[in-house]
Amino acid sequence: MKQFLIIMIFGLLTSLAIGQTKQVEIQTSAKCGDCKGRIENALNYAKGVKFAELDMTTKKVTVKFKSSKITLDEIKEVLANTGYDADEVKAKPEAVEKLPSCCRPDVKEH
Repeated sequence: MKQFLIIMIFGLLTSLAIGQTKQVEIQTSAKCGDCKGRIENALNYAKGVKFAELDMTTKKVTVKFKSSKITLDEIKEVLANTGYDADEVKAKPEAVEKLPSCCRPDVKEH
């Protein structure tokens, strides 16, 4: 019985260490509510992301993710492939071209 309990505790601790959840804030180039929806959808459907929410005032997206399933660099690539800058990672030009004109960085905000 003692061995079983020790094995269960060890297994639990190992699974907690492997599946560690992290939280980061990433500066984006979002401009409007459509951008917010597009960014949140892209991230919330990415494997390993538990939660993503964009604050339109700061244009920072808060992302909670399982570090065993996705890395910070991969999260930034998801954003870049969606058409938005992610900190130092620039948006992919082909993805920006697919955005509505109000969401493109070369169009001035009103």
